[in-house]
Amino acid sequence: MGESQDVVDLIEQDHREVERIFETMKEQPRQRRLLLPIVTSLLVAHSRAEEAEVYPVARDEAGETDEVAHSQEEHREAEELLARLAQTDPDAPDFESVLQEVVDSVTHHVEEEESTVLPGMRERLSDERRRELGAAFLAARAEHLGEQPGEETREDMLKQAQNMGISGASSMSKGQLEDRLP
Repeated sequence: MGESQDVVDLIEQDHREVERIFETMKEQPRQRRLLLPIVTSLLVAHSRAEEAEVYPVARDEAGETDEVAHSQEEHREAEELLARLAQTDPDAPDFESVLQEVVDSVTHHVEEEESTVLPGMRERLSDERRRELGAAFLAARAEHLGEQPGEETREDMLKQAQNMGISGASSMSKGQLEDRLP
């Protein structure tokens, strides 16, 4: 059985990969400098792809309005922590505690997403729709790979605001969106 293209499987694979990297970073401090840009880049690309392709469908086609708004807020929280982590020297004494905050935030988000949004999509979207979404998710993730936390564009922020149900977002400037987003 080849690689699954089901968007739910792809998202869960990313989650497992991130967990593996976190585990290595905790257990092997000497690997941190190498792994830090990899894990921040993977998480940002994963989040942007979800925000652009997955969350709007979960909201509009699987009826998960509140779950998507909540997941979107958690992305923003995790990204703020990730930005802090990216600016912390891996050899500095406080790296450990910032890393733990990121791990806790991301783990919490993954657990919630895997118990609410993803099962709802598996249940309410056809296999074919989930495969289509999988392709769109992979394309969006590839496009954002290499970006670091805090580098979102106005378009990225607009998607975040729409996922949170912030009304009138499409007419806002980047600065206004920044002010409105939690």
